[in-house]
Amino acid sequence: MSDPDVVVLRQTIHGSGARDLAAAVRQRLPGATVALARTPAEERDLLETARVAVGLDIDEELLATAENLELFACVFAGTGHLPRDALADHGVAVTNASGVHGPNIAEHVVGSMITHARRWTRARRQQADREWRSYETTEVYGSTVAVVGLGAIGQSIVDRLEPFEVDTVGVRYSPEKGGPTDEVYGFDEFHEAVCDAEYVVLACPLTEATRSLVDADALRSMRPDAVLVNIARGKVVDTDALVSSLRNNRIRGAALDVTDPEPLPEDHPLWGLGNVTITPHNAGHTPHYYERVADILAENLGRLDAGEELENRVV
Repeated sequence: MSDPDVVVLRQTIHGSGARDLAAAVRQRLPGATVALARTPAEERDLLETARVAVGLDIDEELLATAENLELFACVFAGTGHLPRDALADHGVAVTNASGVHGPNIAEHVVGSMITHARRWTRARRQQADREWRSYETTEVYGSTVAVVGLGAIGQSIVDRLEPFEVDTVGVRYSPEKGGPTDEVYGFDEFHEAVCDAEYVVLACPLTEATRSLVDADALRSMRPDAVLVNIARGKVVDTDALVSSLRNNRIRGAALDVTDPEPLPEDHPLWGLGNVTITPHNAGHTPHYYERVADILAENLGRLDAGEELENRVV
């Protein structure tokens, strides 16, 4: 193969392999030479001349041989695992996959809210028992929703909530920037942001500011009919405090895609609570992941050629 424009490194995400990503990139860049590296040797050989590499990771040994590399397109939103200083020293720009999870995670959040409003978990239990008995429900429509974290995922969640005509409250590090929500608070005003919300959605990264953000004190500030939806990280929530609040009906329920600890042990009390729905860190799963990664890469290759600012650039 002639010197490739793009090298797709070895990877598997959500059950899809690098071949799927290579196919998606070729579809969007029909005029480019896209090479698939299937082995460590092929990665080394192809990276020697490639301008762009896309993958999960690249180590400093590989980087040292990549003399023509201009861009490393990471297929994760997080890039803390990369040798960022070494990439910068080599003059290699780094982009991430921020935004690829927006549609699927937003759907997961809205589905979780509807599940708790319409009490589908109770319906499922009654169906299993062949029990025909009516029960009270609520609506998402017209409620107040606090979205903690207004990055790409948080903004997608707010967008999906628009047809429900909810009042939205956002929490972000820089509230002076405003946002897509009706009101915006800083993390130092977390209690004020969530105290009137029927739904509190955690979509923030795990940092020192957000570790155990939802503790016993925060749970006391929430409404007794509030539902906590966590698609952020398990450690954003104090699990013991959450279990106590749920057991004592201090909040209405919780939809947890992430937990602390994770995986959740079989004997953990969260499993047995009827007002909790648990998914195994599955909100991010989508068959369209690589298609969205390829969209970002195709856009950035054009920007790279034009000398323009790259989308999702982190280095």
